[in-house]
Amino acid sequence: MAPPQTSLMFTVKRREAELIRPSKPTPRELKPLSDIDDQEGLRFQIPIINFYRHDPKMQWKDPVNVIRHAIAETLVYYYPFAGRLREGPSRKLAVDCTGEGVLFIEADADVSLDEFGDALQPPFPGLEELLYDVPRSSGVLHCPLLLIQVTRLKCGGFIFALRLNHTMSDAAGLSQFMSALGEMARGARTPSIPPVWDRHLMDARTPPRVTCTHHEYEEVPDTKGTIIPLDDMVHKSFFFGSKEISALRNVVPPHLQRCSRFEILTAFLWRSRTISLQPDPEEEMRVICIVNSRSKFNPPLPKGFYGNGFAFPVALTSAEKLSENPLSYALELVKEAKSQVNEEYMKSVADLMVIKGRPHFTVVRSYLVSDVTHAGFGLADFGWGAAAYGGPAKGGVGAIPGVASFYIPFRNSKGEDGIVVPVCLPGYAMERFVKEIDNMLIIKKGDQVKSPLLVSAL
Repeated sequence: MAPPQTSLMFTVKRREAELIRPSKPTPRELKPLSDIDDQEGLRFQIPIINFYRHDPKMQWKDPVNVIRHAIAETLVYYYPFAGRLREGPSRKLAVDCTGEGVLFIEADADVSLDEFGDALQPPFPGLEELLYDVPRSSGVLHCPLLLIQVTRLKCGGFIFALRLNHTMSDAAGLSQFMSALGEMARGARTPSIPPVWDRHLMDARTPPRVTCTHHEYEEVPDTKGTIIPLDDMVHKSFFFGSKEISALRNVVPPHLQRCSRFEILTAFLWRSRTISLQPDPEEEMRVICIVNSRSKFNPPLPKGFYGNGFAFPVALTSAEKLSENPLSYALELVKEAKSQVNEEYMKSVADLMVIKGRPHFTVVRSYLVSDVTHAGFGLADFGWGAAAYGGPAKGGVGAIPGVASFYIPFRNSKGEDGIVVPVCLPGYAMERFVKEIDNMLIIKKGDQVKSPLLVSAL
């Protein structure tokens, strides 16, 4: 592929958005979401984008028509997605399964996949045109739960972009839906994994009782204005392959070197980000780890469950301790936070939601990381094979932009597999962040210096 341009410009021509309904009649019913689903911190839209290359074997097929038809077929099985959310007493959310349908946009762009360059990773140029925000469509209540845009490229490839109301599904659940959509596009009559609703498995107990410590929902006053300002935000992506991860493991004691990739990388980014933001030494800094709880239940949550099944455990310490202690200090804290999540922890979260009115997780001095390397977004195959890139459309999404980063599977221009991490920071902090990462991770080969910073076509 061609090297990325510094600023890629192109035009997208869209047809008017349409509603795609299930291809067959579906049950009209009210389906309550779980007490994990409807918490305040999930009441937002999350964008996903997949890039697909031209396939000569599919030259007589139109991806727009193939996917439009597959959506109608798939919604027969995932019919709650065709409904609308309603809010009842105590802010309880439920899906009114009206069969109204999901939003669909057909589009064409005068750009080829090659023009995006080798570094296909967030931030993507023209994202607002590739995933158009249809006016009055992005609310949590009484709005379509899915918006899908398919954009043909002049090279014969296409872009599949999707926006999901996060209360409906997490990464694993959405990936399951996208996989089913791909199966139907390739001619299947039913999804290979039947969808399972079973949201009651994540409901509060009667009576509710909070049995675990939940730092993630503590009310923390922002006394020093340390929620990240939205002006002057810089968005960059960083690549971490096996060499970078090994370099990090080499700086921690032997008994910690068997830690997971997620743990070492999260500890490193949390520490580097804190050093870059330069908060007051006594300020409490938090990292929120997204932990999938599906396998933590006994028995595990059923295969096919597509609701939200994760927790937000928190590691916390002072800015001074985090910045001045070695990386192993942060690593121990991250490992301890992750280990808290089990079935009892999830029940305790659900109970807290009911007791405290479904609060938002704490964002003050917080950094949230979500590993979607195993979600499989890019494996969704509509007949054109796996995606050249598949995953979150940008970093820092959510109710509070700039707080979150995703770990996304990525293959760089040298064919090395690893993780790409989009990071949002104020400009002054991003400069320090890049230097902090380079100082730790620079790998010298002769006179060459390799930096994990990736250049976008933006």
